[in-house]
Amino acid sequence: MKSIAECRLYGIVDTGYVERGNLLTITSQLLRGGVDIIQLRAKNQTSEEVLEMALELAPICRAAGIPFILNDHPELVREAGADGVHVGQDDLSVAKARHLAGPEAIIGKSTHSLTQAIDAARESPDYIGFGPLFATPTKPDYPPIGTRQITTVHQALTLPIFCIGGIKLSNLPAVLAAGARRVVIVSDLLIAKDPAAQTAQCRTLLHPRGANE
Repeated sequence: MKSIAECRLYGIVDTGYVERGNLLTITSQLLRGGVDIIQLRAKNQTSEEVLEMALELAPICRAAGIPFILNDHPELVREAGADGVHVGQDDLSVAKARHLAGPEAIIGKSTHSLTQAIDAARESPDYIGFGPLFATPTKPDYPPIGTRQITTVHQALTLPIFCIGGIKLSNLPAVLAAGARRVVIVSDLLIAKDPAAQTAQCRTLLHPRGANE
């Protein structure tokens, strides 16, 4: 399986954008386009529904050698065959999430400021999310933080940092120019006319010297 250090393009399959019946199709398209890591985000769904969806998506991610992450629900990671869990600022601690998900599980944590990023790093997650950089309906309660602190947060921390929030193919070059090395892209991939092609274009910008880097 690809390591987090190797991952640059993080795709989130969000049930807010993708109908239940299309989850497998969309995930397959993202994988075909070369996404490096996949997260299932199913807010307002029951644990049973999340597990059912995860059991459907985990095998195709595993077959592609791509980490499959659950948003929240660390208690489902092992049963679902997922590789890890992502927790928010107001969710469980990294230590508690790791205890529930398993010692080998990948644990990611959301951060919304430089201070939160530094604090989160002390919990020893495997990676952090940093944003939202731009306004996004996915995170309406968090004001955008812009791109000015991207270089600073990378200088302060050594763990993988995935910039997130309103990132699209159209603004990805500017985000990378501001110092980002890894990004999360949600709606711009999910609602694209051709999700696989959109993913591939984003990947080319993130892996400019080829897919094997």
